[in-house]
Amino acid sequence: MKVHDQQPDPLLAGFFSTADAVRLVGVHSQLIRGWLNGYPNSVSGPIINRDFEGTRTISFLDVMELRFIQFFRKQGVSMPTLRKAADRARKEWGVNHPLALSNSKIVTDRRKVFAKVAEEGNDQVAWDMASGQHEIWITIEQSIAHGVEFNSDTSLAQLWHPMPQFPDVVIDPRVAFGKPIVQGTPVPTSTLFRQFKAEGSKERVAKWFDVPIDVVAKAIDYELVAA
Repeated sequence: MKVHDQQPDPLLAGFFSTADAVRLVGVHSQLIRGWLNGYPNSVSGPIINRDFEGTRTISFLDVMELRFIQFFRKQGVSMPTLRKAADRARKEWGVNHPLALSNSKIVTDRRKVFAKVAEEGNDQVAWDMASGQHEIWITIEQSIAHGVEFNSDTSLAQLWHPMPQFPDVVIDPRVAFGKPIVQGTPVPTSTLFRQFKAEGSKERVAKWFDVPIDVVAKAIDYELVAA
C-alpha cells in the first residue's frame, strides 16, 4: 500500500501547546514531550514525525497520533514496538502521519506492520493483538477513530469530536487554529467561557460574539467538563 499526504499549510494545520495536548489526550506532559521529541539521555528518538519540528507547537495530526499511542500504551504495547511500527509505516507507505490514517483504509496493512515489528522485537502483547482475529483489530482501530472524521482524498484525520457527550463540539484545524469550537461557529469554546465568567450573562456573551445563546451554553458546559 502507498499513501501520500501533502505538506500541511501551517495556517491550516492547527496550533496546540503541550498543555492543550495534555488536556485533549489525557496524558502527562512529560510523556507527550517524550513521544514528540524523544527522551533526554536516551538514544531512542521520537515516535511522531512532527509538522513543526524545532518548535513547541503541536499540530492537529500530531495530536491524532498522540491519541493512537496513548491507546496502545494502555493496552501494554511497548514503546520500542510503537516507535518501530510508526517508522516502518512511514517508510513503506510514504506518509508522514501513519497513525492518523483512517482505519477503513489501512486496517489490514497497519495490523501487518505491528505483527511484524512485534515478532521481531518479541513484544508478546502487540503480537497477540496484531496476530489475532481481523475483527478484533478492527474493533481496536474503531475505538481509536471514534469521533474522528477523515479526509476522503488523503484518508487522514481532519476533524475530531473530542467528547461523545458533546457531539456539537469539534476540533477543526482549519478553524480557530484547532481550538475546540461549537460546530458551525468560529469562536473557541474557551473564549466564550472566559467571557461568560467575566460577564456573568449568557445573553450578553451571545450578543457580543453574535452567536446563539445555546452555543454559549454548550461552550460553557464543555469547558466545565474538559477543565
